[in-house]
Parts: sequence; C-alpha cells; structure tokens
Amino acid sequence: MVRNQRGFTLIELLVVVAVIGILTTISITVYHDVQSRSRIAKAQADTQTLASAVGAFQAHMGQMPAALAELSVAQTNITGQVAGPFMASDPTPPTGWTYSYVSGGPTGYTITATGDSTTITRP
Repeated sequence: MVRNQRGFTLIELLVVVAVIGILTTISITVYHDVQSRSRIAKAQADTQTLASAVGAFQAHMGQMPAALAELSVAQTNITGQVAGPFMASDPTPPTGWTYSYVSGGPTGYTITATGDSTTITRP
C-alpha cells in the first residue's frame, strides 16, 4: 500500500516557528541598540552645539550666560554691540533624556545630558 503524503509534519512546523522567533528576537535587539545609539549621538551633538553657543556668548558678553534661554535672544554687551541670538532655539532632548546647565565652577559652566543609562558632560 502506497500512501501519498502531502504537507508538513508538526516537527517541521515547530522548527520553522522557532527559527522565526529567534530571528525576530535578534532583530528587535539590534533595533533597540540602534535607537539607543542614535539618542546618545543626538545628545552628544546637542551638548556640543550648546557648548559652542555658550563660548560665543562668553566671547561677546565677557561672562557666562545665567541660563540657556539667554542664548536664543540677541544680547547687547557693555560697549553697546548687539550680537545673537547664538542659537535659534533650545534643542529638544531625545525621548527619555534631560539637559541641564550650571554656570560657575572651574571651567565656567557645565552642560550635562542624562538618559539611556549614560551621562554626557561638557566642557
């Protein structure tokens, strides 16, 4: 008696489902890592931009800004020269990140970005 067998066995289907599950897990992990690295890169770029704007403000005004909001408006120094704004607007931090600025200290100021278990400090 010869039987014509068609279709897949249960074992073959389970192997295919397991392979798809493993590939999905790997791709989700890689995607999450890429997203995290892009948020870190944006925070690094933003802090560098803020540090450059603070440097330009300090060169024009002869002092550090009291708050980052001072970078987005024109400033008049003691000689009557007007310059700025040094930034078009305050940068928006990536999701889950916070930016802080403190004037004073040994370097004159500190810009800190915190998120994704990472802290970036400038200067």
